[in-house]
Amino acid sequence: MGALTVTACGSRNHDKGGSGSAASGTTVVIGVDAPLTGDLSALGLGIKNSVDLAIKTANSTNEVPGVKFEIEALDDTGKPAPGQQNATQLVADKKVLGIVGPLNSSVAQSMQQIFNDANLAEISPANTGVALTQGEKWASGTKVRPFKSYFRTATTDAVQGPFAARYLYNDAKKSKVFLIDDQKTYGAGLAATFKGEFTKLGGTIVGEEHVNPDDRDFSAIVTKVKSSGADAVYYGGEYPAAGPLSLQLKNAGIAVPLMGGDGMQSAEYIKLNPKSQGDLATAVGLSVGKLPSAAKFVAGYAAAGYKDPYETYGGYSYDSAWAIIQGVKAVAAANNGKLPDDARAKVVDAVQKVSFNGVTGKVSFDEYGDTTNKQLTVYKVDGGKWAVETSGTFTD
Repeated sequence: MGALTVTACGSRNHDKGGSGSAASGTTVVIGVDAPLTGDLSALGLGIKNSVDLAIKTANSTNEVPGVKFEIEALDDTGKPAPGQQNATQLVADKKVLGIVGPLNSSVAQSMQQIFNDANLAEISPANTGVALTQGEKWASGTKVRPFKSYFRTATTDAVQGPFAARYLYNDAKKSKVFLIDDQKTYGAGLAATFKGEFTKLGGTIVGEEHVNPDDRDFSAIVTKVKSSGADAVYYGGEYPAAGPLSLQLKNAGIAVPLMGGDGMQSAEYIKLNPKSQGDLATAVGLSVGKLPSAAKFVAGYAAAGYKDPYETYGGYSYDSAWAIIQGVKAVAAANNGKLPDDARAKVVDAVQKVSFNGVTGKVSFDEYGDTTNKQLTVYKVDGGKWAVETSGTFTD
């Protein structure tokens, strides 16, 4: 199983979420949008299964009396257009009172307005693009929340990029970095925030290149990295391209670590790159070994018999679903145990106020809808596995 760190329209998939002991009565659907097929499906299936586990748990414990939860999981293949179609489909199902997802920040951009117009709470366990919650002018200090209905349990690139830069410069003692990104919202944003902090610390960016996320031949970039004198490579993007990129660098005799973000920190990265020893990645939250709160989740996931591992975002997906469940619980409790006609809007307001100890630690949201949890972990590939290198809380 991947380390828990606490990155075409699918068919309709109503799952009962376990028989449980929830009283028969009102049915509430929690939607999931994630890449369930394609290159990023390892992460997407972990998201879906973790939401399913939260639903099974809520039903079995009768978390919301009189309410039975179901899951509706749709496949966005990691692309904005299918994500937008899925958003429209989920809004049309009046039983849907909350959404977990998507994985990709670029997909989120295509969905936010649709969910916001429908007063439908959306909580991503994986999006890190800062503008999603703080607006396009956040870097200049002007922060404006674009969508009231959007939240996330993952911390942002404004935290993750600088955290990686500080580790590479201060701890790994790397001063010359070649910077590469895949031009997507997530990858480009991560690379930009890394660069800002790394150069502020005194590091030098010895070269910059952009790739297509579908590229697998990086020979031209390998040549440029080799002649740059870089003592590390930083990649803003996800594991399907990062793995082959690192492998081709190593095959060319470039014995420097490649570092990336949580979209790279997957067991699939190591499968794609048998020479990944020493490569690095940051991920939001602390590792499962440092989170006693995650033990029940890990045991429950194993007991449920899911075929696919929970991967990088499993705990955050469970907590995202649980935040929606707690929002529904609060709305019902305030209305004599029943859900009102405007339940969607009231759930959005209730989610803004949730506060509980989840799988990943304390779960709550600030005025922008961002998680209040700023903990991160640096992982290093060691012996074919991602091992914890260091963890900490980011402070400006």
